[in-house]
Amino acid sequence: MNQETAASEAQPGYSFRNFSVRLSPTPRGARLARLLAAEQLRSWGLPVDPARQVVAELAANAVTHGRVPGRDFRLTMYVIGVTLRIEVTDTCGDVPPSPQRPSDETESGRGLLLVEALADRWGWGPGLRPRKTVWAEVDVVPEPGGGCFGGVGALFQGTQERKNWYQTQPLPPAVGPRHSPE
Repeated sequence: MNQETAASEAQPGYSFRNFSVRLSPTPRGARLARLLAAEQLRSWGLPVDPARQVVAELAANAVTHGRVPGRDFRLTMYVIGVTLRIEVTDTCGDVPPSPQRPSDETESGRGLLLVEALADRWGWGPGLRPRKTVWAEVDVVPEPGGGCFGGVGALFQGTQERKNWYQTQPLPPAVGPRHSPE
């Protein structure tokens, strides 16, 4: 299910972008999450990276660690203000995510470390039993002359000066621990 809503009547010049889709908890479902996210970001006029990589890592974790046979996972993305929020909900709520420092010999186990490095904020929260949602936020800076979230924008892993330029608060965190690189 793909949802996109514009709130132009309530606040002129402002739109709320929302995308949500249920996918099978398989490697093919994780790949499709990444591809659909990239296409949706392009349709919103936003660059795909680093958000595409964040989606890839969160979807891979949902498929690898949050998989319950017969139960799908959900990818949700939305833009509010200057924040792109990415959420992946799986059906294994009893296993909270925690970044681990893998040994140099292992080929996996770095997903949440990448999310932590690429996102401005990330965390997780429990959902209706047995679900949990892992979320990440990436700040969005509109390009000069472009419309905010209907026009052209740029995602950045910015410096503190860029973040302070807008003086905005992040979205309210989901219930549960919050992680921020700052």
